[in-house]
Amino acid sequence: MNAAPREDERVTAASREGERVTAAPRDGERVTTVPLDGKRVTTAVRTPDGTSTARRADERGATGAPGASAHPAPTHHTARGMNTALRAGTPANPATVHIPATVHIPATVHIPATVRIPAPDGTPLATDLCLPDTPGPHPAVVIRTPYGRTAHRAELRGWAAHGFAALAQDVRGRHGSPGLWHPYRDHEEGDGAATVAWVRAQAWSGGRVVAVGSSYAAHCALVTALGAPGDGRPDAVIAAVPALGLAETAREPAGPERLWARAGWWAAHGDRPDSAPDALDRALADDPGLLEHLPVTRLADRLGRELPSWPGLWDDCRRGRTVLRGSAARLPLLAVGGTRDPFAEDTVALWRGWGGPARLLLGPWGHRLTADRPLLAPDRVNLGALYVRWARAALAGRLEPERRGVITLGGSGRWHRVQADGTRRAEGASARTATWAFDAPNGLRLLHGGEFTADPARPVRSDDLTVPAPADGTPADRCLLLSPPLPRPLDLAGPATARFHATADTPAADWAVRLTALDPAGRAEPLAFGIVRRSGPPGEAAEITVPLGTLGRRLPAGTRLRTEIAGHHFPAHARNPHTGENPVTATRLAPSRRAVTARGGALHLTAVARRRYVEPVPEICR
Repeated sequence: MNAAPREDERVTAASREGERVTAAPRDGERVTTVPLDGKRVTTAVRTPDGTSTARRADERGATGAPGASAHPAPTHHTARGMNTALRAGTPANPATVHIPATVHIPATVHIPATVRIPAPDGTPLATDLCLPDTPGPHPAVVIRTPYGRTAHRAELRGWAAHGFAALAQDVRGRHGSPGLWHPYRDHEEGDGAATVAWVRAQAWSGGRVVAVGSSYAAHCALVTALGAPGDGRPDAVIAAVPALGLAETAREPAGPERLWARAGWWAAHGDRPDSAPDALDRALADDPGLLEHLPVTRLADRLGRELPSWPGLWDDCRRGRTVLRGSAARLPLLAVGGTRDPFAEDTVALWRGWGGPARLLLGPWGHRLTADRPLLAPDRVNLGALYVRWARAALAGRLEPERRGVITLGGSGRWHRVQADGTRRAEGASARTATWAFDAPNGLRLLHGGEFTADPARPVRSDDLTVPAPADGTPADRCLLLSPPLPRPLDLAGPATARFHATADTPAADWAVRLTALDPAGRAEPLAFGIVRRSGPPGEAAEITVPLGTLGRRLPAGTRLRTEIAGHHFPAHARNPHTGENPVTATRLAPSRRAVTARGGALHLTAVARRRYVEPVPEICR
């Protein structure tokens, strides 16, 4: 008989990233003119001292050092306490980075000037430019973003304080730049190349350019770096939490659709020149069941505005084009990601496949480069200072040619090297595969749900860590397994995978695996997640392999590992209708009866056996 879980195994608390960012004020601006390359241009400057007050209000993130803030205030769409770092999607806006100023920045000197840089077709792209107060020529940093260039003004001042000419540009069709906004279209490469060529033609330019960006802006930086040789190609690229393309952002590698994140991003930014970060939240307030309506492609009908690009974003299923192009690159790359970022595996693949000198920093962060709990001091990395140091080394040709990377052990304040081969294990640390066999005394004990029903009308939710015990006479909605308490602390640094044999009585089935760490008091913290899609004859037994991403964590003694196997992970992912129809166009739903064979199944985690730590910044910059 399957035992029901004890009360401390039915956990209701879900952790959140919970970061707060204050927005830069838009009032109190004045218009002035400053000399730029022998000309006078008009710029808006905040008064009374011309400085931005945008600051991270919570210092639990990756940076926390004084300096200029960089990216727009990130917005996560939260529902029922969903852990935003494990929702397998991207938030509305990207990360925040501080470029610390080691010297006082006079308010009258580093004033961002707005210029118009012509695209190849003549479209004037609005660009904020900030020059150092020292004589040129200067190296340059170029940021191209759809989230609003003005949010980068403080960051530009920070770069300028370190001797870089710094530019932030609104991409075509967004904010101050005219034209049509078509995410991930080819014009990003051409517009980026035209901008880099313009920079090199200026009298203040020393000719060396670094393309920088986070999330979609990282895509802009990468396609510019991977463009045709010539004056339009930068000399180095920094790509943080990169959102590489439509397919990579819309779907998991195995096919399931990232519904919540794409709905939030497209509602906020799609088919409009400005942004409404809370658009999905407002729509959900009016209709809490908004994402349950079918078909998914008709979402725009319920948002109250036209969104013509929404149905087509699901059509592109070709992944890996940027990674493939990167294999021919010869310029340096700094790839920054987080073990809790849904795009972490794309970040690792980009680094591993890059043809030039490549560096990887994989910290304990989500997509915003912020942590979901307070960090130990050694966990923190001042990304702004790292960017400056790395950019100088890259432009000076001081980076060693081999591939180097480091991964955090979140919760320990320690970092390890990452192997450059395909294992993603901690190098030089005697990494081993720790296996928890299903239904074994020292493995994962089956609590209930060896047979369960995956009903898309009542899906297992991604925003709720509660695991209810099945009511009498009703089938379980998931398979639930639990490990004994860890006898000693466990360091995890590398890939995680779940493998098991199972059957489904429907022709199409998704298999979602959620791994949760339970502390001795029973409090739950999401640890890893993966979902795959499989089609096959109903009732046919199959071996299911679910990649769970790359883990970088220290688990204290007494921790138990809870593993859930379910058929849905909604609303983070669209529901598989089990009818064989496309989940984004389906209008009918059907339940699917599942059976998991415990014997032979296992959870595989990469553990560190011998600890050899490194300092992340020196390792990245050599």
